[in-house]
Amino acid sequence: MAVKVISPGLSTSVQDLGRPGHYHVGIPEGGGMDRFATRIANLLVGNDPGAAVLEATFMGPELEFTQSAVVAVTGGELPPKLNGEERPTWESFPVKAGDRLSFGFLKGGARAYLAVSGGIDVPVVLGSRSTYILGALGGHQGRTLKAGDELPLGEGSGKAGLSLPADLRRARNSPAELRMLPGMYWHRITEAAGNRFFEETWKVAPEADRIGYRFRGGTPLEFVEREQPFGAGSDPSNIVDACYPYGSVQVPSGTEPIVLHRDAVSGGGYMMLGVVISADMDLIAQLQPHTPARFVPVTLEDALAARTEQRAALALAEGHLAG
Repeated sequence: MAVKVISPGLSTSVQDLGRPGHYHVGIPEGGGMDRFATRIANLLVGNDPGAAVLEATFMGPELEFTQSAVVAVTGGELPPKLNGEERPTWESFPVKAGDRLSFGFLKGGARAYLAVSGGIDVPVVLGSRSTYILGALGGHQGRTLKAGDELPLGEGSGKAGLSLPADLRRARNSPAELRMLPGMYWHRITEAAGNRFFEETWKVAPEADRIGYRFRGGTPLEFVEREQPFGAGSDPSNIVDACYPYGSVQVPSGTEPIVLHRDAVSGGGYMMLGVVISADMDLIAQLQPHTPARFVPVTLEDALAARTEQRAALALAEGHLAG
Protein backbone atom coordinates (compact mmCIF):
# COMPACT_ATOMS: atom_id res chain seq x y z
CA MET A 1 0.00 0.00 0.00
CA ALA A 2 2.23 2.79 -1.24
CA VAL A 3 2.95 5.58 -3.67
CA LYS A 4 5.91 4.88 -5.93
CA VAL A 5 8.13 7.77 -6.98
CA ILE A 6 8.87 7.53 -10.70
CA SER A 7 10.47 10.98 -10.88
CA PRO A 8 10.98 13.21 -7.82
CA GLY A 9 10.62 16.64 -9.40
CA LEU A 10 12.98 19.43 -8.46
CA SER A 11 12.66 19.40 -4.66
CA THR A 12 9.82 17.33 -3.24
CA SER A 13 9.59 16.42 0.44
CA VAL A 14 7.16 15.09 3.01
CA GLN A 15 5.76 17.88 5.22
CA ASP A 16 2.98 18.40 7.75
CA LEU A 17 2.27 21.32 10.09
CA GLY A 18 5.65 21.03 11.80
CA ARG A 19 7.30 20.03 15.07
CA PRO A 20 6.99 22.88 17.59
CA GLY A 21 8.71 22.70 20.96
CA HIS A 22 12.33 22.04 19.99
CA TYR A 23 13.52 25.44 18.80
CA HIS A 24 15.45 25.99 22.02
CA VAL A 25 17.76 23.11 21.08
CA GLY A 26 18.21 24.31 17.49
CA ILE A 27 15.55 22.23 15.73
CA PRO A 28 13.18 24.50 13.78
CA GLU A 29 9.44 23.97 13.67
CA GLY A 30 9.58 23.14 9.95
CA GLY A 31 6.48 21.87 8.20
CA GLY A 32 4.79 23.05 5.02
CA MET A 33 5.96 26.56 4.09
CA ASP A 34 2.42 27.44 3.01
CA ARG A 35 0.36 26.31 5.99
CA PHE A 36 -2.98 27.37 4.50
CA ALA A 37 -2.40 25.26 1.39
CA THR A 38 -1.20 22.33 3.52
CA ARG A 39 -4.32 22.36 5.67
CA ILE A 40 -6.75 22.79 2.78
CA ALA A 41 -5.14 19.99 0.73
CA ASN A 42 -5.71 17.63 3.63
CA LEU A 43 -9.31 18.73 4.21
CA LEU A 44 -10.13 18.26 0.52
CA VAL A 45 -9.25 14.55 0.79
CA GLY A 46 -10.82 13.95 4.20
CA ASN A 47 -7.60 13.99 6.26
CA ASP A 48 -6.85 15.70 9.53
CA PRO A 49 -5.42 19.16 8.68
CA GLY A 50 -2.05 18.11 10.10
CA ALA A 51 -1.60 14.94 8.07
CA ALA A 52 1.60 14.56 6.04
CA VAL A 53 1.54 15.78 2.43
CA LEU A 54 4.09 16.23 -0.34
CA GLU A 55 5.50 19.72 -0.86
CA ALA A 56 6.76 20.21 -4.44
CA THR A 57 8.85 23.25 -5.39
CA PHE A 58 8.65 24.71 -8.93
CA MET A 59 8.36 21.27 -10.59
CA GLY A 60 6.21 18.37 -9.48
CA PRO A 61 7.02 14.66 -9.19
CA GLU A 62 5.64 11.75 -11.18
CA LEU A 63 4.00 9.16 -8.95
CA GLU A 64 2.38 5.75 -9.40
CA PHE A 65 -0.34 4.59 -7.04
CA THR A 66 -0.60 0.99 -5.88
CA GLN A 67 -4.08 1.42 -4.39
CA SER A 68 -7.20 3.51 -4.87
CA ALA A 69 -7.19 6.87 -3.09
CA VAL A 70 -8.41 10.44 -3.28
CA VAL A 71 -5.89 13.22 -3.94
CA ALA A 72 -5.86 17.02 -4.11
CA VAL A 73 -3.29 19.64 -5.11
CA THR A 74 -3.27 23.14 -3.62
CA GLY A 75 -0.85 26.06 -3.24
CA GLY A 76 0.99 27.17 -6.37
CA GLU A 77 -0.70 26.59 -9.70
CA LEU A 78 1.11 23.40 -10.67
CA PRO A 79 -1.49 21.56 -12.77
CA PRO A 80 -1.80 17.85 -11.89
CA LYS A 81 -2.18 15.32 -14.68
CA LEU A 82 -3.79 11.94 -14.11
CA ASN A 83 -2.54 9.50 -16.74
CA GLY A 84 -1.68 12.51 -18.89
CA GLU A 85 -5.05 14.26 -18.51
CA GLU A 86 -4.97 17.58 -16.69
CA ARG A 87 -7.05 17.85 -13.52
CA PRO A 88 -7.99 20.96 -11.52
CA THR A 89 -6.12 22.27 -8.50
CA TRP A 90 -7.91 22.96 -5.19
CA GLU A 91 -10.26 20.05 -5.93
CA SER A 92 -10.18 16.41 -4.84
CA PHE A 93 -10.31 13.61 -7.41
CA PRO A 94 -9.95 9.81 -7.30
CA VAL A 95 -6.99 7.70 -8.38
CA LYS A 96 -6.87 3.91 -8.87
CA ALA A 97 -4.14 1.32 -8.51
CA GLY A 98 -1.79 1.66 -11.47
CA ASP A 99 -2.66 5.31 -12.14
CA ARG A 100 0.16 7.78 -12.67
CA LEU A 101 0.05 11.35 -11.42
CA SER A 102 2.37 13.92 -12.99
CA PHE A 103 2.41 17.70 -13.26
CA GLY A 104 2.47 20.32 -15.98
CA PHE A 105 4.42 23.57 -16.00
CA LEU A 106 4.11 25.94 -13.06
CA LYS A 107 1.63 28.70 -13.84
CA GLY A 108 1.81 30.67 -10.61
CA GLY A 109 3.26 30.58 -7.13
CA ALA A 110 6.24 28.44 -6.16
CA ARG A 111 5.10 25.47 -4.06
CA ALA A 112 2.30 22.95 -4.52
CA TYR A 113 0.91 20.59 -1.89
CA LEU A 114 -0.30 17.10 -2.73
CA ALA A 115 -2.52 15.39 -0.16
CA VAL A 116 -3.52 11.73 -0.40
CA SER A 117 -6.39 10.24 1.61
CA GLY A 118 -4.90 8.56 4.67
CA GLY A 119 -1.83 10.79 4.60
CA ILE A 120 1.81 9.94 3.89
CA ASP A 121 2.55 7.44 6.66
CA VAL A 122 6.26 7.95 7.30
CA PRO A 123 7.51 7.62 10.91
CA VAL A 124 6.80 10.36 13.42
CA VAL A 125 10.02 12.00 14.65
CA LEU A 126 9.81 14.45 17.56
CA GLY A 127 6.09 14.74 17.05
CA SER A 128 6.08 15.34 13.30
CA ARG A 129 6.48 13.63 9.93
CA SER A 130 8.00 16.75 8.37
CA THR A 131 11.35 16.57 6.61
CA TYR A 132 14.12 18.72 8.09
CA ILE A 133 16.72 18.37 5.35
CA LEU A 134 19.57 20.22 7.09
CA GLY A 135 19.33 17.83 10.03
CA ALA A 136 18.51 14.72 7.94
CA LEU A 137 15.50 14.35 10.20
CA GLY A 138 11.95 13.10 9.63
CA GLY A 139 10.09 12.69 6.35
CA HIS A 140 11.31 9.92 4.07
CA GLN A 141 14.85 9.12 5.26
CA GLY A 142 15.40 12.76 6.21
CA ARG A 143 15.75 13.98 2.60
CA THR A 144 13.94 15.06 -0.53
CA LEU A 145 12.45 12.29 -2.65
CA LYS A 146 14.38 10.22 -5.17
CA ALA A 147 13.25 8.02 -8.04
CA GLY A 148 12.44 4.56 -6.73
CA ASP A 149 11.24 5.69 -3.30
CA GLU A 150 8.03 4.13 -2.00
CA LEU A 151 5.87 6.13 0.39
CA PRO A 152 3.43 4.24 2.63
CA LEU A 153 -0.09 5.57 3.04
CA GLY A 154 -2.26 5.60 6.13
CA GLU A 155 -5.81 4.34 6.34
CA GLY A 156 -8.37 6.75 4.98
CA SER A 157 -11.14 7.16 2.46
CA GLY A 158 -11.77 10.63 1.14
CA LYS A 159 -14.57 12.07 -0.93
CA ALA A 160 -13.81 13.10 -4.48
CA GLY A 161 -15.29 16.26 -5.95
CA LEU A 162 -14.73 18.66 -3.04
CA SER A 163 -13.31 22.01 -4.11
CA LEU A 164 -12.42 25.37 -2.62
CA PRO A 165 -13.78 28.32 -4.62
CA ALA A 166 -11.31 30.89 -5.88
CA ASP A 167 -12.75 33.63 -3.64
CA LEU A 168 -11.80 31.60 -0.55
CA ARG A 169 -8.17 31.30 -1.61
CA ARG A 170 -5.67 34.08 -0.99
CA ALA A 171 -5.13 36.76 -3.59
CA ARG A 172 -1.56 37.53 -4.69
CA ASN A 173 -0.67 41.18 -5.22
CA SER A 174 2.22 42.55 -7.27
CA PRO A 175 4.44 43.79 -5.89
CA ALA A 176 3.93 41.52 -2.92
CA GLU A 177 3.48 43.46 0.31
CA LEU A 178 5.23 41.89 3.30
CA ARG A 179 4.09 43.45 6.54
CA MET A 180 6.97 43.79 8.97
CA LEU A 181 7.23 44.68 12.64
CA PRO A 182 10.48 46.65 13.19
CA GLY A 183 12.61 44.96 15.83
CA MET A 184 14.93 45.65 18.73
CA TYR A 185 17.93 46.34 16.46
CA TRP A 186 16.19 48.95 14.29
CA HIS A 187 18.20 51.66 16.04
CA ARG A 188 21.36 50.25 14.43
CA ILE A 189 20.51 51.87 11.07
CA THR A 190 20.06 55.55 10.25
CA GLU A 191 16.62 57.11 9.93
CA ALA A 192 17.19 57.73 6.21
CA ALA A 193 18.18 54.09 5.65
CA GLY A 194 15.07 52.91 7.47
CA ASN A 195 12.83 55.11 5.35
CA ARG A 196 14.43 53.88 2.12
CA PHE A 197 14.12 50.26 3.21
CA PHE A 198 10.34 50.60 3.29
CA GLU A 199 10.04 52.89 0.27
CA GLU A 200 12.00 50.78 -2.21
CA THR A 201 10.84 47.75 -4.19
CA TRP A 202 12.98 44.64 -3.74
CA LYS A 203 13.08 41.45 -5.82
CA VAL A 204 13.26 37.84 -4.69
CA ALA A 205 16.75 36.46 -5.31
CA PRO A 206 17.41 32.95 -6.70
CA GLU A 207 18.55 32.01 -3.17
CA ALA A 208 15.04 31.42 -1.85
CA ASP A 209 14.30 28.13 -0.11
CA ARG A 210 12.95 26.53 3.05
CA ILE A 211 15.68 28.15 5.15
CA GLY A 212 15.18 31.71 3.98
CA TYR A 213 14.23 34.11 1.21
CA ARG A 214 16.84 36.61 0.05
CA PHE A 215 15.84 39.92 -1.57
CA ARG A 216 17.90 42.18 -3.84
CA GLY A 217 17.69 45.51 -5.62
CA GLY A 218 17.41 48.04 -2.83
CA THR A 219 19.89 50.56 -1.51
CA PRO A 220 22.43 49.17 1.00
CA LEU A 221 21.68 50.15 4.56
CA GLU A 222 23.61 52.85 6.38
CA PHE A 223 24.52 51.90 9.93
CA VAL A 224 24.85 54.16 12.93
CA GLU A 225 28.53 54.24 13.80
CA ARG A 226 29.53 52.53 17.03
CA GLU A 227 32.39 50.65 18.58
CA GLN A 228 31.70 46.96 17.94
CA PRO A 229 31.23 45.01 21.18
CA PHE A 230 33.72 42.29 22.02
CA GLY A 231 32.97 39.11 20.06
CA ALA A 232 30.70 40.76 17.49
CA GLY A 233 33.16 40.87 14.60
CA SER A 234 33.87 43.77 12.25
CA ASP A 235 30.77 43.69 10.02
CA PRO A 236 28.37 46.47 11.14
CA SER A 237 25.43 44.05 10.87
CA ASN A 238 27.05 41.71 13.41
CA ILE A 239 25.95 41.37 17.01
CA VAL A 240 27.42 39.10 19.64
CA ASP A 241 24.56 36.59 19.47
CA ALA A 242 20.76 36.41 19.55
CA CYS A 243 17.80 34.11 18.98
CA TYR A 244 16.10 34.29 15.59
CA PRO A 245 12.29 34.31 15.59
CA TYR A 246 10.44 32.73 12.66
CA GLY A 247 10.15 35.44 10.00
CA SER A 248 13.22 37.39 11.17
CA VAL A 249 14.66 39.84 8.64
CA GLN A 250 18.46 39.84 8.55
CA VAL A 251 20.54 42.12 6.32
CA PRO A 252 24.14 40.80 6.32
CA SER A 253 26.55 43.68 5.62
CA GLY A 254 23.45 45.83 5.06
CA THR A 255 23.01 44.74 1.43
CA GLU A 256 20.42 41.96 0.93
CA PRO A 257 17.53 41.27 3.34
CA ILE A 258 16.91 37.61 4.19
CA VAL A 259 13.58 36.50 5.67
CA LEU A 260 14.12 33.34 7.71
CA HIS A 261 11.53 30.66 6.97
CA ARG A 262 10.44 27.23 8.22
CA ASP A 263 13.84 25.47 8.36
CA ALA A 264 16.01 28.40 9.48
CA VAL A 265 18.54 28.15 12.30
CA SER A 266 17.41 29.35 15.70
CA GLY A 267 20.13 31.90 16.47
CA GLY A 268 23.35 33.55 15.42
CA GLY A 269 25.34 36.74 15.11
CA TYR A 270 23.43 38.92 12.64
CA MET A 271 21.16 41.73 13.79
CA MET A 272 17.50 41.56 12.82
CA LEU A 273 15.74 44.59 11.39
CA GLY A 274 12.43 43.11 12.43
CA VAL A 275 10.05 40.25 11.75
CA VAL A 276 7.62 39.64 8.88
CA ILE A 277 4.27 38.98 10.55
CA SER A 278 3.00 35.40 10.67
CA ALA A 279 -0.01 36.24 8.46
CA ASP A 280 2.33 36.94 5.51
CA MET A 281 4.73 33.99 5.79
CA ASP A 282 2.53 31.76 3.59
CA LEU A 283 2.71 34.46 0.93
CA ILE A 284 6.51 34.41 0.97
CA ALA A 285 6.45 30.65 0.36
CA GLN A 286 4.74 31.27 -2.99
CA LEU A 287 7.09 33.98 -4.30
CA GLN A 288 9.18 33.03 -7.32
CA PRO A 289 12.68 34.41 -7.94
CA HIS A 290 12.65 37.93 -9.43
CA THR A 291 9.18 38.65 -8.01
CA PRO A 292 8.94 42.30 -6.83
CA ALA A 293 8.14 42.84 -3.17
CA ARG A 294 7.89 45.67 -0.67
CA PHE A 295 8.29 45.63 3.09
CA VAL A 296 5.51 47.52 4.86
CA PRO A 297 5.93 48.71 8.48
CA VAL A 298 3.15 47.72 10.90
CA THR A 299 2.50 47.89 14.62
CA LEU A 300 1.95 44.99 17.00
CA GLU A 301 -1.77 45.81 16.96
CA ASP A 302 -1.74 45.59 13.14
CA ALA A 303 0.01 42.22 13.31
CA LEU A 304 -2.51 40.80 15.79
CA ALA A 305 -5.41 42.08 13.69
CA ALA A 306 -3.90 40.46 10.57
CA ARG A 307 -3.55 37.16 12.42
CA THR A 308 -7.19 37.32 13.49
CA GLU A 309 -8.21 38.07 9.89
CA GLN A 310 -6.10 35.15 8.63
CA ARG A 311 -7.69 32.75 11.13
CA ALA A 312 -11.14 33.93 10.11
CA ALA A 313 -10.34 33.28 6.43
CA LEU A 314 -9.10 29.78 7.28
CA ALA A 315 -12.21 29.08 9.35
CA LEU A 316 -14.40 30.20 6.44
CA ALA A 317 -12.58 27.86 4.06
CA GLU A 318 -12.75 24.98 6.51
CA GLY A 319 -16.45 25.62 7.08
CA HIS A 320 -17.09 25.51 3.35
CA LEU A 321 -15.35 22.13 3.03
CA ALA A 322 -17.14 20.76 6.08
CA GLY A 323 -20.35 21.41 4.19
